[in-house]
Amino acid sequence: MGIVEEAHNIRVLGSGEKAIVLAHGFGTDQSVWKHLIPHLLSDYRVIVFDNMGSGPTNPDYFDFDRYTTLEGYAYDLLAILEELQVQSCIYVGHSVSGIIGILASISRPDLFSKLVLLAASPRYLNDVDYYGGFEQDELDQLFDAMKSNYKAWCSGFAPLAVGGDMDSIAVQEFSRTLFNMRPDIALSVAQTIFQSDFRDVLGLVSVPCHILQSSKDLAVPVVVPEYLHRNIASDTIVEVMPSDGHLPQLSSPDIVIPVLLRHIRHDIAA
Repeated sequence: MGIVEEAHNIRVLGSGEKAIVLAHGFGTDQSVWKHLIPHLLSDYRVIVFDNMGSGPTNPDYFDFDRYTTLEGYAYDLLAILEELQVQSCIYVGHSVSGIIGILASISRPDLFSKLVLLAASPRYLNDVDYYGGFEQDELDQLFDAMKSNYKAWCSGFAPLAVGGDMDSIAVQEFSRTLFNMRPDIALSVAQTIFQSDFRDVLGLVSVPCHILQSSKDLAVPVVVPEYLHRNIASDTIVEVMPSDGHLPQLSSPDIVIPVLLRHIRHDIAA
């Protein structure tokens, strides 16, 4: 096993020839795809991994300088594809990994046949003529809460992000993966994500994008997928699902998994 494979806990599953890469968002790990993976095994070569800094990764490998920008994660993704000798893949990116996939596809469009973006946002801060969902003082409060008592912050943030019942298995699962992150790494990653602005690169995307979004999501307002649809240069399609929360593949699999499978299997109609 190579250093890239070991560092990211890469697993390659399934018996198909076509490669599909599943990339998780902040505070989760590859287990967030547990409801989707079984449906892909017979038709695809399924690649799952953990983003650097997530709970299952070795915190000693986390380079605070490298990961002050999402480009660091995009380079990791390209290194993973190179390590596994992937020539072309369908890429499914949740939350921040949607933008990571966009950045990687701009650098190497030949490696991606399509991007499926679930709950992705190019900017979380509100701006003139742009609604990202957060004001700066709200983000500052979030970061302060993470600094002062990370465990308490996890317990409060998880049900808000997941939505629905506070005692649900999905909330418990997100609480677990969130709490598995080392607190200083979690804070650094959260600051990098929530302060990022990638609106200016959307016009450089050449790979088709399938944009999927919950109708109710604390982190990503429903106007954001429409913004992506209008500003991404390549062919795009948007589907807003009647699901609740930022991790709908975990909390509402009955709704979300069939939608994901449809967009994975079918291309945008000409």
